[in-house]
Amino acid sequence: MQDTEIARRGMALLGCGKMGSAMLEGWLARGLPKSSVWVTDPKPSDWLSAQGVHLNDALPEDPAIVLVAVKPQMMRDALPELATLGDGDTLFLSVAAGVPLATYESLLGDKTPIVRAMPNTPAAIGRGITAIIGNAQATEKHLDQAELLLSAVGEVVRLEDEAQMDAVTGVSGSGPAYVFHMIECLAAAGEAEGLTPDLALQLARATVAGAGALAQETGETPGQLRKNVTSPNGTTQAGLEVLMQEEGGLPPLMRATVAAAAERSRELSRD
Repeated sequence: MQDTEIARRGMALLGCGKMGSAMLEGWLARGLPKSSVWVTDPKPSDWLSAQGVHLNDALPEDPAIVLVAVKPQMMRDALPELATLGDGDTLFLSVAAGVPLATYESLLGDKTPIVRAMPNTPAAIGRGITAIIGNAQATEKHLDQAELLLSAVGEVVRLEDEAQMDAVTGVSGSGPAYVFHMIECLAAAGEAEGLTPDLALQLARATVAGAGALAQETGETPGQLRKNVTSPNGTTQAGLEVLMQEEGGLPPLMRATVAAAAERSRELSRD
């Protein structure tokens, strides 16, 4: 990232909590010069203070990107003052959950290029996935810049319509919590069958992590991978018959779970 437009013009990061820090660490590791980064954060962490970036200094006049990683209530105070940055080509990239593009346009003006992004918490270890969507002013170049930055913490997908962001929130945004709960439940079931708590948790955690890696790296469909490990009339089939019941099994429960999260996302975007 040393020779990119972002490196030449600089970028500003508003807020640098866990997600912002994970992204910044990824950018610096990819070669983005520290001198090209301005961070505004009222309570910088010790890690951030030690990175050598511009910290709480005056922002550059024409940055390539302003990354918005602050809470919505803080956003309404901070963003209007930044609307005059650059010549209309400065991209505003938001990773704030539940804030629609229309809100940013009301704060920054409808001529401002804006990209809305939904990352998830595995981004903190470089294994996240982020969905992005731009407003009418966001060009292909702007989307490419956003993808370049966000790919530092995992995969990036582009949406066709902002309305899809609610479903993304229900699947990948909230999804890690569902998986963590599954680990809890799998470990508890192991305890009920006589395993010690520590051993049950170790087995459950490694099983879910390994299965996820296998699903991502082999290229086979989850359905095929499931069949590969399921012997006819064996132990796995016995367990799957419980999970795959039409009523009370996992499929309808997951549909209801994702639908509830997506609906809550829609409600938040209307507030």
